[in-house]
Amino acid sequence: MTTALIADDEPLLRERLASLLGGLWPELKVVAQARNGRQAVELFDQEQPQIAFLDVHMPGLNGVEVGRCIGGRAQVVFVTAFDQYAVEAFKQGAIDYLLKPVEPDRLAETVQRLRRRVEVPVATSSPDYAAALERIALHMRAAQPVQPRLKWIKASVGNTVRLIPVEQVIYVKSDNKYTLVMWEGGEALIRKTIRELADELDPERFAQVHRSAIVALDRVSHFTHGPGDSGELHLKGRDEKLVVSRSYLHLFQQM
Repeated sequence: MTTALIADDEPLLRERLASLLGGLWPELKVVAQARNGRQAVELFDQEQPQIAFLDVHMPGLNGVEVGRCIGGRAQVVFVTAFDQYAVEAFKQGAIDYLLKPVEPDRLAETVQRLRRRVEVPVATSSPDYAAALERIALHMRAAQPVQPRLKWIKASVGNTVRLIPVEQVIYVKSDNKYTLVMWEGGEALIRKTIRELADELDPERFAQVHRSAIVALDRVSHFTHGPGDSGELHLKGRDEKLVVSRSYLHLFQQM
């Protein structure tokens, strides 16, 4: 049985696409539905579907960034209400896409292509595909308004509450019900989740490396490949290493 993931921040649009797919491709099983980009990556790693339908505009990670995380592990179809420039970029990159609102006839064409492709190796790891995604991602970043970024993290240190400047943060990591903040002055616990921090921290300075960890890029000394589809980040002046999961390897493989 062929499996698929649908990611869209609009529940009604997710359900409509799932319903249309059920009529056009009864053998297809939608094994996961995600409401944002970060959840899409987590559910993809968990379910390993063969196909991913990704809304281009989602909070947190957008659909293009999710597509880069997925890499060559699935057939990817982008769903977009984007302007004509972006549609042309999708076409030039030979990337499959659907325009919103999704029309049954257009979806039927995509289903026919997917039926043929799902039995052959995925081509989404090719340099041309990656370059096309990078062009689209650059266009999206240029078109988006600048969002205010987190400057301080309020954290409990012993019996006191401290404001930690983000430029002093080395990494943050999930720790049971809390998030551990490692910074120049030591360590502290906060209640804010990794997912919330990932949306608030400056993506030019911080990168998520695992579903449970974010690192300050200027604190990284080097990257090494680990066993299987993983890697490790080595930190400047520190002994501990951070595991990089497969979905985030593409951020560090050129180091």
